[in-house]
Amino acid sequence: MIKSQTYIATPPGATIKEQLNDRGMSQKEFAARMDMSEKHISKLINGDVQLTPETAVKLELVLGVPAKFWNNLEAIYREKIIKAEAENTMDYDIAITRQFPYNEMAKLGWVIETRSMANKVEYLRKYFEVVNLSLLGNREITNIACRRLAITDKSDLALMAWAQEAKLKAREVSTASVNISKLISSIPAIRSMTVLDPTEFCPEIKRTFAECGIALVFLPHLKGSFLQGATFMDGNKIVVGLTVRGKDADKFWFSLFHELAHIILGHVGRNTNTSDEDESAADKWAEDTLIPAAEYEVFREKGDYSEKGVLDFANEQGIAPGIVVGRMQMEGLIKYSILNDLKEKYEIAV
Repeated sequence: MIKSQTYIATPPGATIKEQLNDRGMSQKEFAARMDMSEKHISKLINGDVQLTPETAVKLELVLGVPAKFWNNLEAIYREKIIKAEAENTMDYDIAITRQFPYNEMAKLGWVIETRSMANKVEYLRKYFEVVNLSLLGNREITNIACRRLAITDKSDLALMAWAQEAKLKAREVSTASVNISKLISSIPAIRSMTVLDPTEFCPEIKRTFAECGIALVFLPHLKGSFLQGATFMDGNKIVVGLTVRGKDADKFWFSLFHELAHIILGHVGRNTNTSDEDESAADKWAEDTLIPAAEYEVFREKGDYSEKGVLDFANEQGIAPGIVVGRMQMEGLIKYSILNDLKEKYEIAV
């Protein structure tokens, strides 16, 4: 028997059991008369196996009740199972839907705006391309390497929503086959783009990524996701998504190189989520690739943290001075109020 708030699905076996009780017939004798195993009869009575038209004909012969009656009972039972399970699933999905930042997603045009919870569930199922939202816990569906600032239950759902939008946008991007070796060889060229304006480097970096089998997409920040960027496989391409909410240049480039690290270090496409060690390794790779450790140590030893000193070092490295300032501020070499004039703030169209 399966229940929901509206439906009770009772198997035909319950009626068979009543017939046997009325006759004082044991299941063992009934099984012999039906020419079926006791195990199968037990499953039939409990609704664990389907009552087939062949069984219905046998029931007519043994119990004297028309086969049409049994076939009808079975059809009603199966229909009510579907409706009861759908109702129970809807209740569960409504609970999940309440945790999503649905209204913000609607304002961004990701889903259709509605007040109906049932409609929200339907739209979210279509958005995520799943038959029910409980499937979002399946790692095969949402296996993501990402950089974010905090992790909560709600932020996990917001992350899934953001990543799905990145996936949908990435499908519009044509890419070559994934080529990690070519990506590695492209790192110096990508690094040199840090001194360019977004209007110059955005199309160039997207083209470079596409040639390596990577679809790069920029998306607005989704409240509650605490997300900086995310990387994952979708079909035969790698998707890299980055948030673009008036981001400082140093944060933008660090996030981008952090996501590149996940690809190059082999964190993408695995059956497990990235670990804390993976995230730390990606941070380290990004730091050392943007500013080589040995050269940064020489800069620190000199101790010239003046504007000229920072500009000279940035020019020597061929990177945006804001990247150097951001690193220094993060490590406590200078206060966060110092040298901010060297930190450019990007406005990147999504």
